[in-house]
Amino acid sequence: MVHVLSSRVLLRPTDPERSRAFYGGQLGLAVHREFGTGPERGTVYFLGGGYLEVSGRAEGPVEPGLRLWMQVEDVAAAHEELRGRGVEILRPPVREPWGLVEMWIADPDGTPIVLVEVPADHPLRYRPGI
Repeated sequence: MVHVLSSRVLLRPTDPERSRAFYGGQLGLAVHREFGTGPERGTVYFLGGGYLEVSGRAEGPVEPGLRLWMQVEDVAAAHEELRGRGVEILRPPVREPWGLVEMWIADPDGTPIVLVEVPADHPLRYRPGI
């Protein structure tokens, strides 16, 4: 078995500066570390229990199967905050049939991002014996 010490999602945007402005500025993700120099330098952002690295440059659109899923404490508050920062909301918060509250946005290259809230009464919050 491989013992994984850390992991991250690697994102190669078509316009790295625009993507850094989106993830660091509009979404307000905290920077874990930066490396390299110039426009294609790397920036690694905290994503709760993981990381998102924006580095390099893609020649074309992102992979169509890539999606980012980010759990937040309060999707309604995130909706208001992001709308105020000029983030395009593809779908406002909706409680899904499976019980999660989801809101959809996209990064500047069109990478879909789902912001998710796990309500207090959802089974994901159940911890046996606690």
